[in-house]
Amino acid sequence: MTDREAIEAAYANLDLLADAKEPVDRTIAALDAGELRVAEKVDGEWRVNTWVKEAISLYFRLAPVQTMEVGPFEYYDKIPTKHDLEAAGVRVVPPGTVRYGAFCEPGVVVMPGYVNIGAYVGSGTLVDTWATVGSCAQVGKDVHISGGVGIGGVLEPPGARPVIIEDGAFIGSRSILVEGVLVEEGAVLGANTTITSSTPIIDVTGDKPVEERGRVPAGAVVVPGTRPKDFPAGTFDLQCALIIGKRSESTDRKTSLNDALRTFEVPV
Repeated sequence: MTDREAIEAAYANLDLLADAKEPVDRTIAALDAGELRVAEKVDGEWRVNTWVKEAISLYFRLAPVQTMEVGPFEYYDKIPTKHDLEAAGVRVVPPGTVRYGAFCEPGVVVMPGYVNIGAYVGSGTLVDTWATVGSCAQVGKDVHISGGVGIGGVLEPPGARPVIIEDGAFIGSRSILVEGVLVEEGAVLGANTTITSSTPIIDVTGDKPVEERGRVPAGAVVVPGTRPKDFPAGTFDLQCALIIGKRSESTDRKTSLNDALRTFEVPV
């Protein structure tokens, strides 16, 4: 029986959990080493590896709670922090934390923020102060995750897409992304932009608004907004996200980003 088959069987029937311990341990170790991913892009579409998410859920059941000491800090938890950061080329500023079972490519910088199990963070990405990269989130290369950003974890149901941020995106301060939202390559989100799977994302750059949900298009410049909705008690403004422009093409992403922030007066 393969590791995948053992994990899928144990997830469906917890009576088989003891038999799946070694397959689960190997799977989490592979996640930690970047050899497996919770989700990956195949032929232009993101595909969820459901059995890997199942392994993470089973790992929580199997791992014992224990006391862990890290310098002057003490933790009491099931999952240790990531080790060998220098060899991995990953900078983590105290008291920032990358949990075992997450993977950061060389060149990632984690300020006093948090990267949870199952997450994948690409090279050149900054996780700024008090930003959270939730369980199973997939973050591309050269992404700027500003201070206080909340990227939600999506562990269950196993088949659900995690939050995905593609290469070169900019996520402004205190933004929130949850429920499997996809931010495509090079998009810019202004400060305090909250997007869930049901948040209207409205392109207001044309003659008529164009609305979609759950996906921020590549290169879009997005700010928080509101729109009115009628209720029995009256008309009230509900939150939405507004696409107010598109980043210009540039071989230098940083130049293009600076241009976008200035041109569209995006708060960061």
